[in-house]
Amino acid sequence: MESLLVITNKGAGTADEEVLDRALASVFDRASVEVVATADPGELDSVLHRAGSRTIVVAGGDGSLHAVVAALHRRHDLAGATIGLIPLGTGNDFARAMDIPLDAEEAARLLVEGEVRPVDLIVDELGGIVVNNVHVGAGAQASRRGARWKERLGSVGYGKLNLGRLGYPIGAMLAAVRPPYLRLRVEVDGEVVVDVDDPVLMVAVGNGTSVGGGAELTPHADAEDGKVDVMVSRSTGPLARFGYAANVARRSHPERDDVLYLRASRVTVAGGPFWCAADGEISGPERTRTWHVEPAAFSMRLPRRDDAG
Repeated sequence: MESLLVITNKGAGTADEEVLDRALASVFDRASVEVVATADPGELDSVLHRAGSRTIVVAGGDGSLHAVVAALHRRHDLAGATIGLIPLGTGNDFARAMDIPLDAEEAARLLVEGEVRPVDLIVDELGGIVVNNVHVGAGAQASRRGARWKERLGSVGYGKLNLGRLGYPIGAMLAAVRPPYLRLRVEVDGEVVVDVDDPVLMVAVGNGTSVGGGAELTPHADAEDGKVDVMVSRSTGPLARFGYAANVARRSHPERDDVLYLRASRVTVAGGPFWCAADGEISGPERTRTWHVEPAAFSMRLPRRDDAG
């Protein structure tokens, strides 16, 4: 019988609690389940301290997953951990990337029926981690503005119909009107691919494929291949940036002449100043930042490969 430690956010609404209760009820006959709600890093650390060999299940979105993985990484417990995910966020981008069902009951059944596979992690030079995606430039500006709209709209609607999921699209629209043009030096595995004399619209480093609830900045990323995908957009002209946005919607932007799309182990961005959006968390302004991939850094309970297609 599987043993699950399910971690929820104390700030979760009644709708999410009801969805989680129904989801977990579907596996009570095949797993022992403990549900613990945490409100801050101290409480989370205390819960993880007694996780033992249980599968640590994150009931939440990308931010909740980031918090748990970051805490385990900080404790040096990540390599021995197995993590499951019941996606209850507004975006659920990493769940999408890993083919985890967005339906909570289906995701719960995966915790007892899926297979355990190693997953890569992005780590920066300061020890910070990125589970899904980090980006700078227009995308980070969209995230900064989108976060404000997500907060404003988060109380409108119910469950999966909550209007908070519109935050990133609204932020992206606003960023498209007055996007930041950055002078950056971008190094990929030690090779300079863009220098400061060539302005860029944005840079994305992806372990997962999408941000903001489905905007696939790095559509070919694979969190199990030991590499990150790097996308650099130089679509700075008025027509170019709207064409780029349309191509992003169709997942065809890697084919544009003003977009570089690479696969790498290490990426350095310098210049700026610039803001970073890492798993939805905004930081900055920065002058330089380096990210590298740590292959097979932790394990996740995922769909069996034949089921995922």
